[in-house]
Amino acid sequence: MLVTPPDGILLVDKPQGISSHRVVSIARRRLDLKKIGHAGTLDPMATGLLILGVGPSTRLLTHLVGLGKTYTATIRLGVGTDSDDADGDPVTAHGAPADAVTDEAVEAAVAALRGPIDQVPSTVSAIKVDGRRAYDLARKGEAVTLKARRVTVDRFEVRGRADRVVSVDGAEVPVVDLDVVVSCSSGTYIRALARDVGAALGTGAHLTALRRTVVGPFAVEDAVDLEDDSVDVRGALARPTDVARRLFPVVQLDGAQAKDLGDGKRITADHPDTDGPVAAIATGADRLVGLVAVRRGQLRVITNFPTATGANT
Repeated sequence: MLVTPPDGILLVDKPQGISSHRVVSIARRRLDLKKIGHAGTLDPMATGLLILGVGPSTRLLTHLVGLGKTYTATIRLGVGTDSDDADGDPVTAHGAPADAVTDEAVEAAVAALRGPIDQVPSTVSAIKVDGRRAYDLARKGEAVTLKARRVTVDRFEVRGRADRVVSVDGAEVPVVDLDVVVSCSSGTYIRALARDVGAALGTGAHLTALRRTVVGPFAVEDAVDLEDDSVDVRGALARPTDVARRLFPVVQLDGAQAKDLGDGKRITADHPDTDGPVAAIATGADRLVGLVAVRRGQLRVITNFPTATGANT
């Protein structure tokens, strides 16, 4: 009996303490398939939504990377680390006495980081400097200077605070933990937001928790735990056709049009001109044939999607 290779988009709830690449490795083992990629990583400390592409659907990942994201996080005011998160070593411990870090001061610091901002990424990041990862340079003690990048923070809200005392290198330090929610453009570093809030308040700061809850139209509530052996991973795959419908406008094709487009021919269709992507879907088979642009009623393929077996029909 011929078994069709797995093909689709997999939403995964990444646990804390493992890398995103480890999650991909687990998916490869569970699905017995090498062709699996991801649409953006999470740090080992972080949890939450990872989007994996399986089989031919890896071609969709390029179009998923730039989607907006939402996170919940905890920012600890009073202590800064060399990685801007809890995995790093403390570099400042100014403390954040409750009477000095008022709710009004916190709101002012947070409000300044809403909207379009020029953000300097965290030094311990995957950005390349002269062909080398910034985090590799930083861990070797080399100076790292990263350029500011324009990002957009649509939402940055404080949902709660807790005043407590923690031990840092044997000293008792008063801190303020802020529970926040952030919705932002792709490429925004939540660690850098924490760092900049701490800088604005003069206290230093770092992340103690980070969870990605939303990517574009996808939510972590719909994700699976790959470490749960009872999960039917193959059954959890979202069909590329269904994913494309959630992301893009759709143009319907009949069987002959679908074959011609799959063979690389230009075809005509009744759709407004656009640079795309538009999802071209074969009506009868309900199959994603490709992502296209439309010019003067003609479809031009941006990305084609052969079936998992490699056929276009």
